[in-house]
Formats: sequence, C-alpha cells, structure tokens
Amino acid sequence: MILMNYLRNDGCLSYSTSHQAKLEKPHPQPNHGCPKTSTHPPLVPLGFSFILESSLGAVDEPGIAVYWGQDGREGTLQQTCDSGSFKYVILAFLNVFGCDRTPAWNFAGHCGDWSSCTQLAPEIQYCQSKNIKVLLSIRGAIGDYSLCSSQDAQSVADYLYQNFLRGQNGPLGTFTLDGIDFDIEGGGLNLYYDDLAKALNAYSTSERMIYLGIAPQCPIPDYYLDTAIKTGLIDYIFVQFYNNPRCQYSSGNPSNHFNSWNAWTSLVLSNNTVFLGLPASESAAGNGYIPAADLISTVLP
Repeated sequence: MILMNYLRNDGCLSYSTSHQAKLEKPHPQPNHGCPKTSTHPPLVPLGFSFILESSLGAVDEPGIAVYWGQDGREGTLQQTCDSGSFKYVILAFLNVFGCDRTPAWNFAGHCGDWSSCTQLAPEIQYCQSKNIKVLLSIRGAIGDYSLCSSQDAQSVADYLYQNFLRGQNGPLGTFTLDGIDFDIEGGGLNLYYDDLAKALNAYSTSERMIYLGIAPQCPIPDYYLDTAIKTGLIDYIFVQFYNNPRCQYSSGNPSNHFNSWNAWTSLVLSNNTVFLGLPASESAAGNGYIPAADLISTVLP
C-alpha cells in the first residue's frame, strides 16, 4: 500500500486506495520518495491524504500531493516544496474559462492579477528540480466557467497547452507544468469535459507526458465529470467520499462506503488510478469524517 497525502483549501484530509491495472497510455512510473512528517510551520492541515493499492506487479513508493494556492497560511510554493513532504503540487485554481471568457485564476493572497504572478515561474521550476510534479487545477466551487461545445473544449485545451504545458512564456512565467487537474463543481451537466480530456491528451507524447487528474463526488455517475472519466484518459481519480451520505462511511453502517468503493474500482478503466477522499476532521466537511481508530482498523485494511 502507498501513503499519499494532499492538502486542499477546503479543509479536508483524504485517504485513498488505488485500483490500477496495465497502463494503456505510455506513462512512465513516477519516481516517488517516502513522505516525511512536515515541520514547516506555515503549512496547515487543510487537505487530503491518500493510501494507494495497485494491482500492478510493482507499486509506487509513498508520495504526498498538495493543493496549493488557497490559504495564505500555507507558505510560499518554494517553502511547500522544501518541506520534504510532497511529491505532487497542484496549483489551485484557474476558475474562469470557456465560452469566450477571458481565463483567470484565484490564488488567494499569494499573488494578484496575471502579470504579478510571474513570480511563480522560478518557484515552479524549483519544485520540479526536486522531482516534484506540478499540475494546474481548473475549476472551483466558486468560479465562472463552462464549455459551450467540442470546439470550445479544444480552444481551452489549446490555451492551457500554449500557456502552461509547452515551456513558453505565459501568465505565470516561463515553465512547463506536468499536467492539468479537473475539479469541476458547476457549469453544466457533463458538458464537453470528455472532449477537453481528449484534446489535452492529444498533446501528450512518449517524450513529454501530460498527466490528467479529476475530482468527482462519490455518487455514480458523477454529475459533471462522468463522460470525462469514461474516456479512460484520466491518470488520477480523486473520489470525494464525504458530504455524500449515500456513499460515505458510517460507523453504524459502513457498507455504503465499501459498496461505493468497490463500484468505483470496478467502473474505471485499466489506466486509471482511484483515490479515496476523506475529511481530516469533523469541522472539515459537513459530514463523512472517519475517526482515526475506525480508519486504521476498519477502512484501510
């Protein structure tokens, strides 16, 4: 089993187990180091942890991922990467895009408009020099985004590639991110995110892989992301098993949780990895928190 952590702005900690068969997409296996306990004071427990279990003959070593950009207490990007805790950093969020909108982001207090965020370029490159993968998350519970057509999805993919994925000067500076994460919580029902995944994947080559992540709710099918998941092109599926009573853990009746987990691992295609997301504390989500003792004794085995 593989321990992975990732922190998010919404105050939830997740654990995950992964289901992964042979890779049809020629992604190289990440070279993870074992996670260390962070002593970096600006980092606060706002996020998720994951445990992975792979059906491949060889499994990834432990690694931790963090959503960075939505809390001023989390420190700078470079400090986050210097903590020794993280193997993935997900920049959160680009939350305005599609349908002829001018793309924009919200990085809370870390930087202002696009021009001033070029300060992130050397920090992104610094993180990558430490073998930390850096992705950009598009979405938000708060934001103004949607895709109006397949052509619009292609235009958004082109924009993301040109500005973040090919090493040219863009709104955050000059660098090449490792991929894009979809955390879609609005903007229409399953509208063209499968086309967006296909368009981004088309830019991926054996020499330069573009990794795709996605964060659905645990009810199946996910309201916004079902068609994207069914493409089989998503590398990491971070299923949110909280604030969803019909598929989250309950100490009196854990069967809903286990049945849902089994459904997810049976649903996805062979080149996907499924993660189990749980809140870190009772205050981190409306419901779905699992006490540590139950998590260790009942859920993770």
